[in-house]
Amino acid sequence: MTRSPSSRDPLLVRFRQASSRELGALVVEHGHLLELRHVRQILNNPFLTESVVEELASHRRLTSVYEIKAALCRHPKTPQPSAMRFVSSLFWRDLLEITVDVRIRSGTRTLAEKYLTLRLPRLTLGEKIALARRATANVLARLGQDPDARVIAALLQNPRLTESDLEPVVAGSRHPRHLELIAKAPRWGSSYRIRVALSLNPLAPFRALFRILPDLQRDDLQAVADLEAHSTIVRERAREILESRRPPPRRAALEFDPSEPAG
Repeated sequence: MTRSPSSRDPLLVRFRQASSRELGALVVEHGHLLELRHVRQILNNPFLTESVVEELASHRRLTSVYEIKAALCRHPKTPQPSAMRFVSSLFWRDLLEITVDVRIRSGTRTLAEKYLTLRLPRLTLGEKIALARRATANVLARLGQDPDARVIAALLQNPRLTESDLEPVVAGSRHPRHLELIAKAPRWGSSYRIRVALSLNPLAPFRALFRILPDLQRDDLQAVADLEAHSTIVRERAREILESRRPPPRRAALEFDPSEPAG
């Protein structure tokens, strides 16, 4: 019968069962023996305290192991100064996990977001697509400038994306294909704010614009009609719709009441 790893390593059992005080003493006593499997068990202990995590983070031998360094950064109990020491050396997937985990301190998440944004130019297309589906607002803003439509399509599926995040992407886009994707997206094509942003981008395809213009309010239509960067066709169409909404002129009042007999 094969024995489980924990039965062959009594330290694992002790780390799993220890109280907070016992856990701290064990880490101090056996710090020179700890390996990845021990650190994982320690971090899973429900009685883990910040002081124990800080003790682990102080061991250079441990933090030279990438998996341990990443696990410490991603743990909510890791003090912010300790976590921030290691963020710059993490791979993009671990940086992403930090940015989306609200249990982690905001300073650590912000720093991870910064380094994740800096890594974007070095990511493959597949990595950027995977990132776009889950990234936070600041990273999405940069991904929205990507020239590949597949990145934009993935970004539009991100549940964290809001109208406020997407509006500047639409306004600044120089890719008609991207704008067409946004206009056709069920979640965003029905958003009035996004329709207005699309209508004010001169590079939006005619098909998208002609679908949008009839639904715009008067002031927004007027903005399209006045936008010199738009083609003559688009501006004229906006004016036609505006003209069709003008109330008919009132008939001139009669000078006399025909119901009264002539004097």
